[in-house]
Amino acid sequence: MSRSPDIDARLASLADWRGDTLTALRDLIHAADPEVVETVKWKKATNPHGVPVWEHDGIICTGEVYRDKVKLTFAKVGSLKDPTGLFNASLDAGTRRAIDIHAGETLDPLAFKALFLAGVADAQGHDACQADGAKWVEGLIPSSTAAPDRKAHV
Repeated sequence: MSRSPDIDARLASLADWRGDTLTALRDLIHAADPEVVETVKWKKATNPHGVPVWEHDGIICTGEVYRDKVKLTFAKVGSLKDPTGLFNASLDAGTRRAIDIHAGETLDPLAFKALFLAGVADAQGHDACQADGAKWVEGLIPSSTAAPDRKAHV
């Protein structure tokens, strides 16, 4: 998929290690999943660039920049396995996990791509028990006790 001009602009505004880090992570995301869709969400006065978001049948992760770190937050992956221990933040959160990268730190590219693809598979698993064309919408209260169990798809 194509790259978002809004994310291009955000990266261009970061003339330090954080921009380089987020650019490298973006490249790994596209290498892992060429069909990933880039969007920017949550623009506001205090964050006019918004938050870069990578989606594939739902949000997989967001990329946020702080003074001392770049944070990739994986959405709705509370039960996602992380055998190489990349998740190092938000470990006690219910449905999300994050990777904080500080200046000078790197990630194992193969482990990161595998983790990203596991997030994609997890997001796609929400629709596995639905009829063709139907979508599972996270956050809705199911009208039947036979609704898909999120943990069953992991």
